[in-house]
Amino acid sequence: MNTTNLLAWRLLVLTLPASSATPRMRIWRALKALGCGALRDGAYLLPLSVAAPLDELAADTIAEGGAAWLLDVTARSPEENDLFRGLFERNGEYTEFTAVLREARKTLSTTSPQELTRLLRKLGRDYEALRSIDYFPNEASVDAEANWADFKAAATLAMSPNEPQSEARAITLLDPALYQGKRWATRRHLWVDRVASAWLIQRFIDKKPEFLWLTSPADCPDDALGFDFDGATFTHIGELVTFEVLLASFALTENTGLKRLAAIIHALDLGGDPVPEAVGFEAIMTGMRQRIANDDELLVEMGSVLDALYSHFSEQKKN
Repeated sequence: MNTTNLLAWRLLVLTLPASSATPRMRIWRALKALGCGALRDGAYLLPLSVAAPLDELAADTIAEGGAAWLLDVTARSPEENDLFRGLFERNGEYTEFTAVLREARKTLSTTSPQELTRLLRKLGRDYEALRSIDYFPNEASVDAEANWADFKAAATLAMSPNEPQSEARAITLLDPALYQGKRWATRRHLWVDRVASAWLIQRFIDKKPEFLWLTSPADCPDDALGFDFDGATFTHIGELVTFEVLLASFALTENTGLKRLAAIIHALDLGGDPVPEAVGFEAIMTGMRQRIANDDELLVEMGSVLDALYSHFSEQKKN
């Protein structure tokens, strides 16, 4: 028999005393989170390449007064190997996730930006949790990825109808000395990327900027440097938000404090990897916008927040 293509597996067989309800539930949840295949009650399988956590669960089971055995096994035939793999099929879970996206999409136009942000964060966690246990991706996982990307784009558009679309062009390195005393223009009612970009401009690029808050991007004067709208001098490029484009344009990408701020802005504007400070920053920004209607005043207040975060991140590097 040719065993070249047969996978190696690790099998955990465990029993717990009937009285151990709490440990039983904790261990069961851990097995579920790992995406284990169940051969039967008490017998759980994982591909050997990702099976290290089973060792910890075995030790936990024994510590709770139970019994646990770990066995490394190989299927006896390609057919048996396929049966093992079938235990890890996620098609049904991807179908359920896609159905949730479909229902959520119906409410996008009537959901507040804050609620949409929370929804995106929750669904993002659900998707990443599912993807992390998809050990044998197939067409269903590809379709789910496309549906998730489409939903994120639709939700982002619903939250900020005038958010810029990403452009595909190179970023030119610029000399800040040539950008002093300029007029800078962006859309009014500042939100995360715009307020952070304005702060960055006045703090690190142009020592005497003049800001214009536009009702519409079409109102941008010819002599102003637009940022964070379609067709602006500085806007989204590739996977970068405007704040990150400004960092790259003015050679600020190696500044540790600014890099940490960029991670927050990117997470709130485009999603992606979670950033612990992002939730707090979003809450402060939301409260400031509810309290302050004037964008000049909003920039001053949020500038203080960004100054504090920048100092904190920069000091962490020194320590």
